[in-house]
Amino acid sequence: MTGKAIEVAALALTMLAAAQTFAADKYPEHWWTPVPEANKPDWEILPQSAKPGEVILSKRNELGILSNFAPTSFTLYGKRYASVEGFWQMMLYPESPEDPRAKFPGVTWPHTREEVGQMTAWDAKNAGDIGEKNMKKMGIDWVTFDGKRMKYWSMKKGEHYRIIVEAMRAKLDQNPKVKKVLLSTGNLILRPDHFQEENPPAEWHYFQIWMDLRTELQAKAQR
Repeated sequence: MTGKAIEVAALALTMLAAAQTFAADKYPEHWWTPVPEANKPDWEILPQSAKPGEVILSKRNELGILSNFAPTSFTLYGKRYASVEGFWQMMLYPESPEDPRAKFPGVTWPHTREEVGQMTAWDAKNAGDIGEKNMKKMGIDWVTFDGKRMKYWSMKKGEHYRIIVEAMRAKLDQNPKVKKVLLSTGNLILRPDHFQEENPPAEWHYFQIWMDLRTELQAKAQR
């Protein structure tokens, strides 16, 4: 290696160290504080799993407010929902007694659609698991919102993706703390705190949607 190459390499290392120091000063250290692996839930990705420039949206700290599970109520098209998770899982449930899902033989619904819309966290997720099992029994691949059917699992950004983004945007706009936490992540790459199914649709990538919304906020702030 020539003297010039050594000089360039040393400069690059200095710049990298400076960037790492800046990052450490800019963001709360506890976002990356290691958590013991013992007794952690099988679904969880711990904060220390983040690579350089990344942060896990862990429910163990304030970043958990960005989870669909978080009790961050919002109103969309005149109706209030307790969480994005409740809103999401609600769409699996019948909208009325005339809904074919409500009349399908051998299928039972332990909750009403309205009840699921007011759920958060695991209550909503568990209700959704029942909804997905019922979908399999009925042999359908659609959910509904405002009477309109939409494909539930699609590799294209369709109507389901659009309505989920709307719900997340409403959560952001109507909850100042959500906006504050999202902006506090700066330019970090956001990663989920749970393992996902293989090749899920775009709306399952809530962390990417948050980065897109963050970019919008940052652009507005610079105008």
